Amino acid sequence: MNGPKIIVVAGATGSQGGGLVRAILADPSGEFAVRALTRDTGSAKAKALAEQGAEVVPADLDDETGLREAFEGVHGVFAVTNFWQPRTPEQQRARTAAQRELDQAGNIARAAKAAGARHVIWSTLEDTRPFFGLDGSRVPTLDGDRYTVPHFDAKAEADELFRAEGVPTTFLRTTFFFEGFFRLTAPRREADGHLVLAMPMAHARLSGIAAEDIGKTALGIFRRGEELIGRTISLAGDHLTGEEYATALSEAFGEPVTYRPIGFEQMRAASVEIANMFQFYAESEKTFIGDRDLDAVRELNPELQTFATWLAAHKDAVPHD
Repeated sequence: MNGPKIIVVAGATGSQGGGLVRAILADPSGEFAVRALTRDTGSAKAKALAEQGAEVVPADLDDETGLREAFEGVHGVFAVTNFWQPRTPEQQRARTAAQRELDQAGNIARAAKAAGARHVIWSTLEDTRPFFGLDGSRVPTLDGDRYTVPHFDAKAEADELFRAEGVPTTFLRTTFFFEGFFRLTAPRREADGHLVLAMPMAHARLSGIAAEDIGKTALGIFRRGEELIGRTISLAGDHLTGEEYATALSEAFGEPVTYRPIGFEQMRAASVEIANMFQFYAESEKTFIGDRDLDAVRELNPELQTFATWLAAHKDAVPHD
């Protein structure tokens, strides 16, 4: 094939896919061209990508036929699904979010195989079920006792769909996004005026990454090519305790932020799934962090951001008023 190798990017207007689109467009080597998939080519984000030089095409991950058309002539595929994508009540009754992810991953895998894609990167996560078990003794089970952390487990389950199709795949395991500090783990100002960072991590370290760095690392994987096919690459930009996250926030804000560990059950009152996720992070800390070698990730993405680096650029967006 003459000219740049085409990389088709699912979720091109999202945080992960968008990061890869921007990384390819900014790459001075010109080795790759990008085909950005989006359900709405008329959206502001889609128009912005087109203006920056991306080929923007309409595609729906629920439509395998449409994906096959969108994948024609590609070299590589960046595959990501969004467990948290809003659904209508009718869609919720038809299938769970986990089942939708599995269906969409299967569509992508089959379309990639039909197109003869040379390299697929599947954005995935660990399966928490071998760690917790499904008897409900350690954490509550969900989705008819099928999962413990559905947005992790379904992605891990989908790994086998790519293997079953024989698609040349690199499995890219992500982790907690630093962007979670915009909402999920944002520090809160208490009645006495003090800022508190409350997380159910006790003294365990939490691996985090800037969402933009997922796409940049994916570009590094595409550059390495066949060498990384069949491999699992686990990502992080930093491994910090709650105290260390609070210290970084204190320095960024210029006022003290106190870390307050909270219990898993307290978190479960708000969300069983999110509480189970944090329990997995905390209790599997040694293995989870051990799988995420920061130096190895930095070889793929020399611009990999630490939490402090990311925070310096985004502190004004982290709530602390």
